[in-house]
Amino acid sequence: MKQKLHLYLFVLVFSYNCAGSDPQLETKKQNVDYLIEQGKILWSQRTNNLSLDKAGHFIGLAHKQRPDDFELSVLMGQINYHKAYFIETETSKKDSLFLEGSNICKKAVMVHPDFNKVYNKAMGDSTFKLLSAIADAPKSVVPGLYWWAVNLAYNLINKPVLARLNQRELMETIMHRVLALEPAFHFSGPYRFFGILYTRIPGIELSQSETYFNQALTADPEYLGNKVTMAEFYHQKAGNREQFNLFLKEILDTDLVEHPELLIENYFFQKRAETLLERESSLFE
Repeated sequence: MKQKLHLYLFVLVFSYNCAGSDPQLETKKQNVDYLIEQGKILWSQRTNNLSLDKAGHFIGLAHKQRPDDFELSVLMGQINYHKAYFIETETSKKDSLFLEGSNICKKAVMVHPDFNKVYNKAMGDSTFKLLSAIADAPKSVVPGLYWWAVNLAYNLINKPVLARLNQRELMETIMHRVLALEPAFHFSGPYRFFGILYTRIPGIELSQSETYFNQALTADPEYLGNKVTMAEFYHQKAGNREQFNLFLKEILDTDLVEHPELLIENYFFQKRAETLLERESSLFE
């Protein structure tokens, strides 16, 4: 009798396992997939502020369900950057968005299996171990590294100089690795990053910023972000008001339809140029 019972239970369990996954788990997976799908569609429509808010909401909900999803975390970091840089006007909210985006991308890199292998082999204390691992990071984590550093840098822009100096080595190590692995990432983003950073670190020749910005402009002249950030950071810092004005007016005169693949990005940088021109007098006081 016991043997028959054991056989019955074995057949029952085997049949259940063969029947497929838990319906509740499958439904949950489908719901998260739906959130991601809709979030990405809305993200592609972000010229509308309502669509941008909904994109952030949907992707945020999905990220809570899949916090270790690398691609999802990177997108969260990018959305946070976009909201903080282009949309938000209140400094404290901007800083919070940048910091959150940086932390999300940092965690995404740290838990990525490819990076984890490198990190576990690194020697030294926690700080040296992290910097060593980043210096040897694999190409698979480049997007996470990039948005980690970009969000962190923007979060520190309005902080005391000491705060920027304390994070300088980390930011430089991250972006030098991105530069070594994928210099063209996000339309010459690593060059643009160093152009911005070296206007905010004391003791560095401003000409270094100019050199990096010129490299970005040469490689990706059609991406308006390279010219806008050079005007906003380098020309403002150097006191080149005439060049600042010229760059931004050239951007306003740019026909965005000429590069449809960059239409959304360039639209927002054109709006940024307009805002900077409106503030020109105060920026050069």
